Amino acid sequence: MRVLYFAWLRQKIGLAEEEVAPPESVRDVASLIDFLAARSPGHAEAFANRAVVRCAVNQDFAGPDAPVHAGDEVAFFPPVTGG
Repeated sequence: MRVLYFAWLRQKIGLAEEEVAPPESVRDVASLIDFLAARSPGHAEAFANRAVVRCAVNQDFAGPDAPVHAGDEVAFFPPVTGG
């Protein structure tokens, strides 16, 4: 699974992207976040306030209950505003 990080999430984690192989118990975005938050202090800090983290799975916006699978591309980013 390819995980991408944008903006301040990338800064806190120290990576723009990483390949991960979560356990089979990771079946949705929420459980993926739990798995990622345990990887390092930077990951934990990035996901400390999940209410301000947005996600896309295979380039489609996704909520916490959206399924994830091996081979997916999952991106995490702050809320996007426009003008």
